[in-house]
Amino acid sequence: MSATTASSIAAGTTVGTVALTVSDLERSRAFYETVLGLAARELDGGVALGAPDAPALVTLRGDPAAAALDLRATGLFHLALLTPSRLELAYALARVARTRWPLTGASDHLVSEALYLNDPDGNGIEIYRDRDRSEWGTDEHGQLAMATLRLDLQSLSDELAGAAPVPERLPKGTRMGHVHLQVSDVAAAEAFYAGVLGFDVTVRGYPGALFVSAGGYHHHIGLNTWNSAGSDPPAPGAVGLRSFEVRLPDRAELERLLARVSAAGLAAETLDGGAVLRDPSGNAVVLRCG
Repeated sequence: MSATTASSIAAGTTVGTVALTVSDLERSRAFYETVLGLAARELDGGVALGAPDAPALVTLRGDPAAAALDLRATGLFHLALLTPSRLELAYALARVARTRWPLTGASDHLVSEALYLNDPDGNGIEIYRDRDRSEWGTDEHGQLAMATLRLDLQSLSDELAGAAPVPERLPKGTRMGHVHLQVSDVAAAEAFYAGVLGFDVTVRGYPGALFVSAGGYHHHIGLNTWNSAGSDPPAPGAVGLRSFEVRLPDRAELERLLARVSAAGLAAETLDGGAVLRDPSGNAVVLRCG
């Protein structure tokens, strides 16, 4: 597992709200509420979705004229909702099953167990639970051991035996665990996310991909070129990723990071007490504190 260094981003850094453009706001709202179990509240020009009485995990803005999602452009590979327990992941599976929404995958990653599906526009979504850090291992190179193995869905479903009925909503402890991005070049993405922002590289073992994190987590940001090597960003205003938040523990850490961004000669635009900048593939990263 990669060691944290003095130049690393603050250990308490997390991923915050993921903002998406969708083609049909009401259709997407119904999906995120019914299939995923997120609670919705009105947002000026859109909808904010999250666990009840908690900050937004996803915001949606609808535009019927938006260009369709381009699966080969840079942008979102998937957003990842982290549930607080295996039982809550089993509840999530039950919600998906009762709505008959198709899964696109179900994997055991050694550090976590994950369900995969797409929203009505094709935006990728992961719902997962972490194994305890004491169960995480390392490979022969000393890096965090991750894999993509078949998830035992029967074992996961067995968590529901004797449990309370499936709740309508994801619990308050649900958070945005990570985002996984499509990028045009992994080396350029590493130079930005690790070299400038200071995320630590945790896994290099997947061809065409890289995983980085803060504070020893398995990954806060995944980066891959599986569909997008050498690609351009999507058309302006297209369906897909608008931005995602990187949340620093406090204002001092935000200012320290912004100083690194400035020293690297990168442009950052002030935004609601934070700043927004774009990675080399055009993905918008919003830096905030708190």
